[in-house]
Amino acid sequence: MTYAMDPSALLSEFYISFWIPTAVLAAALAIKLPTIIRLWRDPLLRAVGGLLLLACAVFVFVTPSTIARVNRLTGVPNISAPWCYSLLTAFCGSCLLLIIAWRNGLSDRSAATRRAMRWLISCYSGVIVALWVLFALADAPEERLRDLDTYYATTPFMREEIVLYLLAHTVAALITSRLIWNWVRTDGLDAWLRWGLKLLGAGYVVNLGFDCAKITAVVARWTGHNLDWLSTDLAPPVAAVSAILIAVGFILPHAGQFLHDRLRVRLAHRELRPLYLLMRTVSGNRLPFVLRATPELRLIRRETFIRDVLLPLARHIDENTRRGAYERAVSLGFNPDRARALAAAVAIQDAVEAKRRAPDSEGTGEADTTELLREIGAVSRALRRPELLAAVRGGVPEPRSVASTSP
Repeated sequence: MTYAMDPSALLSEFYISFWIPTAVLAAALAIKLPTIIRLWRDPLLRAVGGLLLLACAVFVFVTPSTIARVNRLTGVPNISAPWCYSLLTAFCGSCLLLIIAWRNGLSDRSAATRRAMRWLISCYSGVIVALWVLFALADAPEERLRDLDTYYATTPFMREEIVLYLLAHTVAALITSRLIWNWVRTDGLDAWLRWGLKLLGAGYVVNLGFDCAKITAVVARWTGHNLDWLSTDLAPPVAAVSAILIAVGFILPHAGQFLHDRLRVRLAHRELRPLYLLMRTVSGNRLPFVLRATPELRLIRRETFIRDVLLPLARHIDENTRRGAYERAVSLGFNPDRARALAAAVAIQDAVEAKRRAPDSEGTGEADTTELLREIGAVSRALRRPELLAAVRGGVPEPRSVASTSP
């Protein structure tokens, strides 16, 4: 015999604490904060910071323990209801304003944009005022920490307050998700921004699931049915998942681009290591280690060191050697750019050897260093493939097989 499981008992297995999305939102704010402080004059960044702070406040104040504490401190049962509803409404309106400003740009001063923003501010400010007026008119003496929406769903004025905040939240989620998904489909978006917008859009779509659960539970109370588990057990984890998606969507464009740039700098620094080590054999010096040096500074210092050593070494480069190596590289099937890098690497190796044999010689060559100094990354990559350099020198009897291994 099989037994039907109580939906609320099943959902309790997947309970998500409100402190988890709060922590994710706080982490998103912490990641954004340095940029916000550094570019404080940018109103969009300030708006994002304010929005994340507001979202954190929503989840802090909707936790049952905080609700009980606020009620106790004020001495008014259920005063947390209009307070939390106001925070949620303000968050919804702020999201809409941010998306409009973010997509259109602050330079958009069109009458339609200004009118839309004024209309949004007026509507959501009016909703917040109405929430407090309705609470003042309502009679809600019994404190409810988790099921206030359904418990007071049929109580005069509280009923209207609950419907008002749910409608404001639903409308904001619908419009915001529509604006975001329309934006995602536009051309020319940065990859990180596109993925961030997709996560934001998914977060607001999930938000609609929260609204559906709440509205269904409230309407069920109106018709004499009991679907309170939709409001008390399903809606909270849905809201938590939505908040996590929205938080990640806000931080992904910034954090992703930051990590991408940092990885690119580190790879460039590592790429220059073969040429750097070769130049150290000429100068006998090495770069001092600085504990607090940024990756960008270390890359600049390594590039500068290589160019400073390579510039005088260029007088020892034999142009005939480089030209011959280039021709052999082309004959092996390398493209011109790769062939130039391999030829330059061979010529630099020979110049280092010549300098080692005659350390006091100033050299007599007149190599063109413009291209050489500009392409130190390609030359350093070539130094990582000694078998290809040997092939370019003519030391491999079957060059065609060697050329086929070139990247």
